[in-house]
Amino acid sequence: MWQCPKCGRDFKAQNQSHYCSDTISDIDEYIAAQAEEVRPILEKIRKTIKKAAPKAVEKISWSMPTFWLGENLIHFAAFKKHVGIYPGDLGKLPFEKQLASYKTTKGAIQFPLDRPIDYDLIAEITKHRVIMAQHSQQENLDK
Repeated sequence: MWQCPKCGRDFKAQNQSHYCSDTISDIDEYIAAQAEEVRPILEKIRKTIKKAAPKAVEKISWSMPTFWLGENLIHFAAFKKHVGIYPGDLGKLPFEKQLASYKTTKGAIQFPLDRPIDYDLIAEITKHRVIMAQHSQQENLDK
C-alpha cells in the first residue's frame, strides 16, 4: 500500500496517479493541476476536441475533462505514462485498424507520453462521436 503524502489517501500502486482534491470544477483547473510537461499535450487535446465538436459543452465528469453534447461525447485524463481518451464503447467506433498500435479496453485508449500523440485520430474519433450523439438524440425525438 502507498499513501499519498498530500491527501493521505491509500492506493495499491506506488505513486499512483490521482486527484488530491475532488473539487476540480473545470477543465482549466484540471489541466493546471497536472505535471508541467503534460499540460501542453492536454491543452492540445482539448483544442482538438473543441474544434471537432464546437457545439459540445466542456465539463468535469467522472473527475475527468469531458465534452458533452446531449450525452458524454469524450473524456480525457492524464496519467503518469499516458493520456487516456474515453469515447465510450470502442466496439461501436470504426477505428479498429487505427487503434491497433495502442493499448485499449472496451471504452478507453491509452496514448503513451513517450510517443507523438495522434491528434488527428482524436479529432476523427470525436467527430464520429458527435454523429453518434446526434443520431441518438434524433432517435429519442422520434419515439
